[in-house]
Amino acid sequence: RSVPVNVLLTVFGDYYHFRHRTVVKRSLSDHRGTQIRLEKDPKVTWAEQQISKTRKKRDIFVEPVDPKFKDQWYLYNSNHRDLNAKSAWQLGFTGKGVVVSILDDGIEKNHPDLMQNYDPDASYDVNDGDPDPQPRYTQLNDNRHGTRCAGEVAAVANNGICGVGVAYNAKIGGVRMLDGEVTDMVEAQSLSLNPQHIDVYSASWGPEDDGKTVDGPAKLAKEAFLRGVTAGRGGLGSIFVWASGNGGREKDSCNCDGYTNSIYTLSISSSTQNGNVPWYSEACSSTLATTYSSGNLNEKQIVTTDLKSKCTDSHTGTSASAPLAAGIIALALEANKNLTWRDMQHLVVRTSHPNHLLTNDWRTNGVGRKVSHSYGYGLLNASGIVELAKTWSSVGPQRKCVIAMVCEPRNIGSQLIINKNVDACFGTDSLVTSLEHVQARLTLSYNRRGNLAIHLISPAGTRSTLLHPRPHDYSSEGFNDWAFMTTHSWDENPAGMWRLEIENVAGASDYGTLTQFLLVLYGTGSATSSSSEKSQPSNDSCKMLDLRQICIECNSGFYLFEQSCVKECPAGFSVGQQPINYTVGNSIAPASVPACLPCPPPCLTCSTLSPQACLSCPPHSSLDPFAGTCLHLNPNMRESPDNYMVAQHDRESELQLTSQLPITVAVLSCVAIIATFAGIFLLLQLRSGALIKLPSLEAGGGPGGTFSLGRNRMISYRGIPTMWGDEEANTDSENEEFDVHNERTAFIKTQSAL
Repeated sequence: RSVPVNVLLTVFGDYYHFRHRTVVKRSLSDHRGTQIRLEKDPKVTWAEQQISKTRKKRDIFVEPVDPKFKDQWYLYNSNHRDLNAKSAWQLGFTGKGVVVSILDDGIEKNHPDLMQNYDPDASYDVNDGDPDPQPRYTQLNDNRHGTRCAGEVAAVANNGICGVGVAYNAKIGGVRMLDGEVTDMVEAQSLSLNPQHIDVYSASWGPEDDGKTVDGPAKLAKEAFLRGVTAGRGGLGSIFVWASGNGGREKDSCNCDGYTNSIYTLSISSSTQNGNVPWYSEACSSTLATTYSSGNLNEKQIVTTDLKSKCTDSHTGTSASAPLAAGIIALALEANKNLTWRDMQHLVVRTSHPNHLLTNDWRTNGVGRKVSHSYGYGLLNASGIVELAKTWSSVGPQRKCVIAMVCEPRNIGSQLIINKNVDACFGTDSLVTSLEHVQARLTLSYNRRGNLAIHLISPAGTRSTLLHPRPHDYSSEGFNDWAFMTTHSWDENPAGMWRLEIENVAGASDYGTLTQFLLVLYGTGSATSSSSEKSQPSNDSCKMLDLRQICIECNSGFYLFEQSCVKECPAGFSVGQQPINYTVGNSIAPASVPACLPCPPPCLTCSTLSPQACLSCPPHSSLDPFAGTCLHLNPNMRESPDNYMVAQHDRESELQLTSQLPITVAVLSCVAIIATFAGIFLLLQLRSGALIKLPSLEAGGGPGGTFSLGRNRMISYRGIPTMWGDEEANTDSENEEFDVHNERTAFIKTQSAL
């Protein structure tokens, strides 16, 4: 109290922050007198004047100073219609340690904006069979494509040249394979180059986008894809990024392109600067996500490296979209090197944004995500994908369930609809409970293939357009075991009714036959484990984390419990549905998730969350095993719970008897009244001298009897034979009013009648 101070706040414990009334905030001198007076106070054990300290953020990110960076509107801009790359860089992810290879017409390895990041181990010239991927120069610069794609991924930052790549610290290589004859062998060699060194392969090519071609990888290329995803990157799987195609003007469908249509490729579409569908874009159900590219004449294009050490701001087409996606994937791999090829697709689905993308075919699928045939799940989000990648736990092993949907050839005509209820291989090791990719493998003939539209509807009601009409496709070849693929039912449960619709939209009298329809379900199933593992938290079973990195959804077969996942709920908890509320990009979750919830009071443990499902009770309560409830015991009852239960049973019997007392009184009263009436009647008769004959109680009565049961009064019931052999007796079927009674009731009624 001897020092004029104001108490501002309690720091913690017995530490307080004081402010002197006469000391200005910007004072440069210490106040020794005040310090001494405080130290002399017997109640003060320590005092120190606070001084301002200089502290700098340890932020590794410095915005690139490259001259063209300000024109790279798709990486970062003030209206946030971008790929959110700057936020990912600020988190410290720039692609360091990740290797990307561009499968194209070569790469200018000595380009000043690529040279620092060039990786010879990720490069090869398949066309000429040598290690040098340098492109062949022509007057028209025909072979500039690969160099442009490489700059989008890994153009060096802060070197004063051109712009920057999305993953500007990643290593970049190139495979020269399009500048010459392209064969199955050439494709296979390119797709399988150094798979233990290269993480991501980016390809912006495919069959003709002419609206009439149906083509895809042949035997060797298919084998290269399969080997890549199973053995590449040490078994985690090579990641193949593919441009969806530029056949929009020809009304082409990317589901007729076997490369973008493959489950092993991550197919990327395009959006213009203003969020419109570009004129060259192809729509199909296999597209997973979107990045920016060129649009109309008044919309900006893509800035990147060009041949002869130059820079361009006019890179276009879906060719420009796939490398941007490859760069964003490189950022995610830097955040988590243990991601599998399927993990990456899960991350893309969950973090892509439908915002700002304009189209009339946005639909909400069976798990609440917006998805479009033009954009997939929306714009890639670099910051969102690295955030989720940091704590992502790998999904379970891939399962494949194949179901034959038709048993015999079916005439298509103008329309054919096939419905079938499937169990998703229930009871087998192929059971799929959460979908990833879905294929409809069709073999059909049709005299004009381009008139057909094919739709697949999942049990959750998600409608995928597997094929839209292609007016330039006059072929009569049909489809031969062609695997149409959709990603639109991602995370749905596949069990239930699937529906395939094949329709001739031209209205012509065309004809054809469907001879094969195989439904192929890819995804994950319920986890199986030994009983010793049950009730143990599992760190690798979390399916989804929120932005605070807290687990909010578990993989199939696990239950959410205290922000972790368990295979069986602990004592005192039972399985129920817990509502969740979060948003991570396009991760619009189901309304609730399976979770372990506390047993309802007063149950101590329970079999379900019903108040009538108690298995044990807290102290001073007793379990009623029949009702499944807990009964509170007063002090007298606590002395002997067993006696209490007996007494309780006796009390219940007393209550039951008490409840029957009014009925008994009423019956006895009626009997007494009738007896009184009969007595008075007999007395009057006797006084008048009348003769009374007592009735015979024998069945049939005889002529002397004035009272009998009557010969036809028989009671018959199931299980007990008739005691009277009367031919005119009613049968079981003739006495329906007694059919519903059991044997005991019928027997009692018979004896009563007798």
